[in-house]
Amino acid sequence: MNRKSSLVVGAITAAAFILTGCAGGPPAQDGSALSDGKVTIGILNDQSGVYRDLSGPNTRVAVDMAIADYREKYGDEAVATEIEVITADHQNKPDVANTQAQQMYDRRGADIILDVPTSSAALAVAEVAAAKKRLFIDVTAATMELTGASCNPYTFQWAYNTEMLAKGAAGVVEDGGESWSIVYPDYAFGQGMNASFTAAVEAAGGTVLESIATPFPNDNFSTFITRAAAQDPDVIAIMAAGGDLINFVKQYNQAGLQNETTLAVGLMFITDIHSLGVDQFSGTTFTDAWYWNYDEQNREFADRFLQLTDTRPTFAHAGNYSAALQYLEAIQRAGTDDAEAVIAELEGAELNDLFLRNGVVRSDHSVIHDSYVARVKAADDVEEPWDYEEIIATIPAEDAFSDVNPNCSM
Repeated sequence: MNRKSSLVVGAITAAAFILTGCAGGPPAQDGSALSDGKVTIGILNDQSGVYRDLSGPNTRVAVDMAIADYREKYGDEAVATEIEVITADHQNKPDVANTQAQQMYDRRGADIILDVPTSSAALAVAEVAAAKKRLFIDVTAATMELTGASCNPYTFQWAYNTEMLAKGAAGVVEDGGESWSIVYPDYAFGQGMNASFTAAVEAAGGTVLESIATPFPNDNFSTFITRAAAQDPDVIAIMAAGGDLINFVKQYNQAGLQNETTLAVGLMFITDIHSLGVDQFSGTTFTDAWYWNYDEQNREFADRFLQLTDTRPTFAHAGNYSAALQYLEAIQRAGTDDAEAVIAELEGAELNDLFLRNGVVRSDHSVIHDSYVARVKAADDVEEPWDYEEIIATIPAEDAFSDVNPNCSM
């Protein structure tokens, strides 16, 4: 095993956008196709903290792009004749997410909430969605509980989960990484990642020497890195994401451990590579849910996004575009924004768009789709800004995701 290699395995202020046109499709009982005369899409995420770059304010841009594409496609035949987008910052705190979700559904009229990174926050929103009987499409939280014991008819998990991210652990073990120390943030996402990666390592014949919980968020990992290295593992695995991941990798490299052990990262976004520099991750192989430069369809979306934001989209941005677009398409098919009717249109649907390739909405409301094995390019191979990844394999949807979660009972 090349011990010098670094391997990644596995992952405000309210604003409004009004869209007008002529009604189409069968009307609701009150004579309008829309329950209150408009569709209100809520975006709830981290607008200012460690997950700001991977999702954050630019998710609004992606959702607006989906609305524009829906409008262009249907014109005067659009059922969703007026669309409002509202946003809020959950600060990565489940209690704040709970309060914001209730306000979005009750006071601000949200028909659906999108995004919601931070698994503990997403679980809180799922509870509110079930109580209010309003839709919630999670894009950026990975906990298996959303489609497991905490599943409900109003919640969908759109992009990825911890077991999907752990798929690559077997390859690390087979390449000589038999002993692991896992460092994880001590909340629902990190706990789920630790469980999924531990199971995957052990199933492949490896051993997890120690799992080390850290505060979330956190900017000083030195003590935890020293503790992980003291076990003399083949692999040190970090399950943090966003700003916490960047801090960990920076401190790991400063400690000189890249020459002593292999670094495994459970979840990475292109914004992480951009923030820390491609040299810090060059040669790293990891599982990705979507990449902006994969094909012409993705690049066309990414070029539009770049013009509006001066950045390339992460898979969270593309996933939110997809979720918003498919929600509007479900309204179009149903002829109404009634939650039960929209859910009926989504359940069992086979979906294809720039994010969902061979997508299927399963009975546990997990949305499976093709995923990808990516490798971070060497600096000399980067041909343009943000051109950081090479897609080296496609993982078919049915292989990328585990079976329907038996713990889910709707």
